[in-house]
Amino acid sequence: MSNVTTSTYRATVTVDAPLERAFKVFTEGFDTWWPRSHHIGSADMREAVMEPREDGRWYERDVDGSECDWGRVLVWDPPRHVALSWHLTSEFRYDADPARASRVDVRFVAVDERTTRVELDHSELDRRADGAQVHGAISAEGGWRDLLNRFAGAAA
Repeated sequence: MSNVTTSTYRATVTVDAPLERAFKVFTEGFDTWWPRSHHIGSADMREAVMEPREDGRWYERDVDGSECDWGRVLVWDPPRHVALSWHLTSEFRYDADPARASRVDVRFVAVDERTTRVELDHSELDRRADGAQVHGAISAEGGWRDLLNRFAGAAA
């Protein structure tokens, strides 16, 4: 198991968009900002999908028609909060065991009528034997910080 210092990764971005728009672009518009390079299937990714409901799927659909799950939607509370289970290993392979899944909470806080602060906590990484490596991967270049910046650009 990883130690407590790597059990949670936190990132925040301020988005030039109202609260409702920020939530909608992050969730329903997930495919507009998620990079095609970030996929786990053997074929190229055609689209990234986040089903807009609790217990919905979070997954990729590839150009060959195959689908690869990444996790489930745990909380669907528009426009303030979405939480996802993360079933990926440090090598970005799917692990179906929910006991080893980490959790991604994304909260949307209105700064004013046109600006939203988005707070991401990727937690429970200590549930995995490779949790420290997952933390390293999601905090590295191309990880959550870069992904949130891509999202902020799409929402603006």
